Amino acid sequence: TKLPDEVEDRIEAAMQEPPLAPLGGDVGRIVRFADAEDRYVMHLLKTLDRDLTGLHVVLDCAHGAASGISPRVFRDAGATVTVIGDAPDGLNINDGFGSTYLERLQEAVVAAGADFGVAHDGDADRALAVDHTGAIIDGDVIMAILAVSMKEAGTLAHDTLVATVMSNLGLRLAMKEHGITLLETAVGDRYVLEQLAATGSSLGGEQSGHIIFSEHSTTGDGILTGLHLAREVIRTGKPLAELAKVMTVYPQVLINVSGVDRRGLGANEVVAQAVRDAESELGEHGRVLLRPSGTEPLIRVMVEAADADTAARIAGDLAAVVTRELAAS
Repeated sequence: TKLPDEVEDRIEAAMQEPPLAPLGGDVGRIVRFADAEDRYVMHLLKTLDRDLTGLHVVLDCAHGAASGISPRVFRDAGATVTVIGDAPDGLNINDGFGSTYLERLQEAVVAAGADFGVAHDGDADRALAVDHTGAIIDGDVIMAILAVSMKEAGTLAHDTLVATVMSNLGLRLAMKEHGITLLETAVGDRYVLEQLAATGSSLGGEQSGHIIFSEHSTTGDGILTGLHLAREVIRTGKPLAELAKVMTVYPQVLINVSGVDRRGLGANEVVAQAVRDAESELGEHGRVLLRPSGTEPLIRVMVEAADADTAARIAGDLAAVVTRELAAS
């Protein structure tokens, strides 16, 4: 599970202290679970209420943690599986494969004539998908598919989905259309998890594919996500491309503006007015978000609009205002 910010702060402070060099007896003992993988596989399979017989799935394991387990789980669930990126050597994790390099999965799905593909990242806490045509299905679309299904089944706690401020406007509109409340958090799956716990919600995640089923896990689980996406294809009898129509993905443009003073963002009236003007122009068919990076000296300017040209134009204009008004001295 993820640690709260205040706990991380205490750990970082402790790291600045002289090492304590504790004895082994003061630390604890090692307990090896030889059957840990079997337990995990059984846990995953128990979350399904139907098998995946008749489904052909391509899995990209990113030469990482999913390499041995994801193919096993999908096969045990009844699916026909084609695997790529499943030969980890300790050095090749995420190297040209996985959820940040979807081109090979797209090619493999189309070449195999598979129903769809799932891409994990190196530590397997994320999952993105590719439909039978090779089109990318991101975390927002996956959450929309799952949330609507869970609401219909009565398993979406409080009819609520938790997502971050970076999730697409299309997700917000789709959830509104289906009577689902969308709660926003800061960017980061830890904040999604905190909101899930605070509100008793059962589903949340990020556009990047970190998706948390709080009933089954305390963190993102890419294998679990892939299984339940496959379950929806089987349950509905619809191809993933059809299920993905549950939401319209609005064009999103993100510009990272460097060389600026992040601290001045909230206090600059010129920037604030530029944002208001942009929001007025976009109306209900667009969205503007300016946020300082938590780790770098830059401000992220994000704009969504009904068409890509409008999003790019407004984002560029806002980035220029931010650059001019907040230039670091």
